[in-house]
Amino acid sequence: MGQGSLARLVALPLFALAIFVSALLLFSVQPLFTKMVLPVLGGTPAVWSVAMVFFQGVLLAGYGYAHLLNRHLDPRRAILVHLGMMALVFAVALPIALAPGWGRPPAEGEALWLIGLFAASVGLPFFALAGNGPLLQAWFARTGHRDAADPYFLYGASNLGSFLALLSYPFVIEPLLSLKTQSAVWAAGFAVLGGLIALTAVILGRTVRQEMVPATSRPAAAPVAWSERLTWIGLAAVPSGLLVALTAHLSTDVAAVPLLWVLPLALFLLTFVLAFRDGGSGLHRLMVTGQPVMLVGVIVALLASANIPWPLAAALHVGFFFVATMVCHGELYRRRPATTHLTEFYVMLSVGGVIGGIFASLIAPALFNSILEYPVLVVAAVLCRPGMGEALARLGWPRLIAALALVAGLVAVQALAGVTAKSLPVIAYIALMAGIAGIILIGRQKPSLMLAGALLFVAVSQAPVMPAGTLARERSFFAVHEVRETPDGQGRLLVHGITVHGAERTRHPDGRLIDGHPEPASYYHRGGPFGEAIGALRASRQGRPLRVAAIGLGVGSLACYNQPGDSWTFLEIDPVVVRMARDTSLFRSLTRCAPDAPVVIGDGRLTLGDQAGRFDLIVVDAFSSDAIPVHLLTREAFTGYLDKLAPDGAILVHISNRNMDLSPVVAASAAAHGLTGGVRHGVAEGGMRDAMTAPAIVAMVARDARHLGSIADAPTWPPLVVPNGFQTWTDDYSNIIDPIIRRFRKP
Repeated sequence: MGQGSLARLVALPLFALAIFVSALLLFSVQPLFTKMVLPVLGGTPAVWSVAMVFFQGVLLAGYGYAHLLNRHLDPRRAILVHLGMMALVFAVALPIALAPGWGRPPAEGEALWLIGLFAASVGLPFFALAGNGPLLQAWFARTGHRDAADPYFLYGASNLGSFLALLSYPFVIEPLLSLKTQSAVWAAGFAVLGGLIALTAVILGRTVRQEMVPATSRPAAAPVAWSERLTWIGLAAVPSGLLVALTAHLSTDVAAVPLLWVLPLALFLLTFVLAFRDGGSGLHRLMVTGQPVMLVGVIVALLASANIPWPLAAALHVGFFFVATMVCHGELYRRRPATTHLTEFYVMLSVGGVIGGIFASLIAPALFNSILEYPVLVVAAVLCRPGMGEALARLGWPRLIAALALVAGLVAVQALAGVTAKSLPVIAYIALMAGIAGIILIGRQKPSLMLAGALLFVAVSQAPVMPAGTLARERSFFAVHEVRETPDGQGRLLVHGITVHGAERTRHPDGRLIDGHPEPASYYHRGGPFGEAIGALRASRQGRPLRVAAIGLGVGSLACYNQPGDSWTFLEIDPVVVRMARDTSLFRSLTRCAPDAPVVIGDGRLTLGDQAGRFDLIVVDAFSSDAIPVHLLTREAFTGYLDKLAPDGAILVHISNRNMDLSPVVAASAAAHGLTGGVRHGVAEGGMRDAMTAPAIVAMVARDARHLGSIADAPTWPPLVVPNGFQTWTDDYSNIIDPIIRRFRKP
């Protein structure tokens, strides 16, 4: 066997391995560096959203770089240029760490500051990896291998690497390795990848069938029409945007379950593996056939979300997402161009990914006061069905415009009348939705009829009218906040999706308005852990006034524990929450109980350090959906709390959570500083659980047991215990899987 034949034999596994390793590194650097940033900027959704937009933008730049190399240089020169860049990156930008000179973020323009930090710290390594997939596929196409004429199947190897990186990070890498170790391992992997790419250069040198000449001097391939490029962009943009919108919808309106976001992203990557391969036409036809049925499933999940188990609702949403994404990616593979246009094809896919991500991450929160982008993108996914363009062309612009005007008119009528389809009698509403579902199923072979059914569903079910009992709704960059009245009319709730973040009682049981200071409600009712802890601290100080800092505002319920002479300061990251708490037409706790209490806007861990003097009590009560942000529970976070805590002060940490047992996390961080304390699993007042007297889990720690007052020996406050083998969370290490396992091991 000649050298050229042997080289062709090993070409496929070598190129596939290089693409796989590149994708593994590409997808693991994102959670690695984003975790590094959290203690600097705060563990907020803003970090994740801006990070995603940044990485998509750099991916587009990397694809553009690959396209330019492939177009203007022969593979031998291109490989030398690329290896030179990777060597430079390895020398100057690794191991990955926060770039020096980037201190605290500014008070305004945090998003731009964060993009700058990402660019300075990890921009070069990510860029060096981003173009590998298209470049290696284009080079493989020149090897003379029997599969070289159609190398798009290697995109599946790329996404398989991304898929494994995604699943291994929270379950394997994060629990076992600190961030510093992860960074070192990642740098070693980068060096290994450089060696693999150098080997591909050897393979190319022994297998190229013709003299290497620049691509510009080769015979021109058939040109690609701009309509086809726009189709590529659209087919890539819709799944990208739908991924972000579905994740927001699941975590907000379906279930606040840790790591639930992993499932849609894993399926998104898996669709590329399944769609970008030969012999996938049968699966593509199956997905196209099943999409109308899954669309009906989404309709059922949206109209009955409150009445069906959340796992079933999540399955219906995720099922449609998977099928719709498979349809889009299957169409992309079916429309793939000749290898001459391979790198351009991937550039267009990346452009679509950026457009979809920017729409769902940045534009939609500014346009909509609910997660309306999700149903909008569901309709867009229907538009991506094969044959839809031809069907709309046959329909003609006049009829299409008339149909859209009819839908817009229906939405406007609902808005003006102040009613929605959901306000109809139950039987009428179900009949209406069943009729729409019937239109979709009947129209599964008629694309325009199926689209009409989807549009009608959005119009009658997602109109911009707040449902009965909703007094206000506002969307910030962090969340969608709603103020709802309880069914009995006796109270109001501040709600983020399915999670209550505060409550206030407005009427007595006999219907009379409550005058004067409101009573603390929900988790903060006087018979609960907060009331006990604050009362015990006051008693231990023999009535001396308290100086209190509370991280997290909610509706301001804690302010109603204020007494004459006290000084309370609230630290809240979301300006919308502050506006709602101060709006006396919605809530009165803050304005009536502590009208002079300052509210500092910003991440609580960072802004606490800015406060003058020390506090007798620090309350950590910040939540993102159903969970306290990780960076508020680490050993370094407790170091910051102790710096601002009076010698005889105490720290109160709210750790209520449906899915995680966070008491070992607090116990370990407290023990690392020699603190002592207990944890209270509170019950609802009078044993009755409702929104006004919800149970809470609260931990209280101090430097000395005497500073805890009566709760130090109270049987209802058992001591915090660090389990055997439990590793303290730090800014360099955390393990979210452990608290989940501990929560579900408990009876």
